[in-house]
Amino acid sequence: MADENARNVVFMQSNCAAIEGSALVSGYDFNTGVNYDKILDSYLTTGFQATNFGKAVQEINKMLDAREIPLTSDQQDVYEDDNFIKRKTNCTIFLGYTSNIVSSGLRETIRFLVQHKLVDCIVSTAGGVEEDFIKCMAETYVGSFELPGADLREKGINRIGNLLVPNENYCKFEKWVYPILDEMLSEQKADNVLWTPSKVIQRLGERINDERSIYYWAAKNEIPVFCPALTDGSLGDIMYFHSYKSPGFVVDIISDLKRLNSMAQKAINSGMVIVGGGLIKHHICNANLMRNGADFSVFLNTASEFDGSDSGARPDEAVSWGKIKKDASPVKIYAEASLVLPLLVGETFAKRHFRLNK
Repeated sequence: MADENARNVVFMQSNCAAIEGSALVSGYDFNTGVNYDKILDSYLTTGFQATNFGKAVQEINKMLDAREIPLTSDQQDVYEDDNFIKRKTNCTIFLGYTSNIVSSGLRETIRFLVQHKLVDCIVSTAGGVEEDFIKCMAETYVGSFELPGADLREKGINRIGNLLVPNENYCKFEKWVYPILDEMLSEQKADNVLWTPSKVIQRLGERINDERSIYYWAAKNEIPVFCPALTDGSLGDIMYFHSYKSPGFVVDIISDLKRLNSMAQKAINSGMVIVGGGLIKHHICNANLMRNGADFSVFLNTASEFDGSDSGARPDEAVSWGKIKKDASPVKIYAEASLVLPLLVGETFAKRHFRLNK
């Protein structure tokens, strides 16, 4: 009797009605050779984070499908900001990333998206802005996570994970930025120019004259770049020292907030691609609250939800706030971006771009 009870527990009969129609688990068969397109296609049915990757590919392709729908004449209105930027597509894509993304070789992935006008708006941190310009002036090197900080400090080398940045790089950046700050302060005083973070970044992008730069292309392609914490980095240090020599420079973050929120509010469809967490994630999501939620969303980061932070929150939490639409199909990939972002862009934005521009 005991054996029979145990058998009934161990070999409990299944009711598979609940999973009818679900995809079968199936990975890539290397007996067929090495085909990277098919390997990545197989992620959708592999399980775990590979499946989330496959779903993220589908979600971004939905954004791009919506983006290709031609605008009607009555949809081509303007945003409520100083620059009167016209609505350009049927799906406004908001791209967010943290500073470490630009410090790494992912900078080139981001630059590709901006260079080819594949996104409509950027939100980044101060480091995500300045590291791009600094790389136009001096090199960043691959090192090791284990290099002792005290030894590096003695040598004037800064470590970002396993990346190494000589401190002289920031000195070169300061030398370049200082006269531009003088110029902007002069325009503020003479012409009552109201500077915002996005206008500061645009001016720097106009002056860098280097096609390797993300913000060179952002300025050229009229893609606004928002950075509400513009002073939280080397650029802030430079502004701090500049304020003693030439006081009075003002940067208004409220005007940029209005501009960003208006872009979301007036978007016909809205898509979010957010790499990392913290300020950039919340700033984009909160802008999309103004339209009762984004239509399409992909989050890529390593953070968990268990400390209650917005960085690690699953998309469903954003649904509860009205930052993602209730009927949307958002995706979060739990992964480190340097491993995943190039593959994600390759399977979506890049494939679409090269197919349409043969």
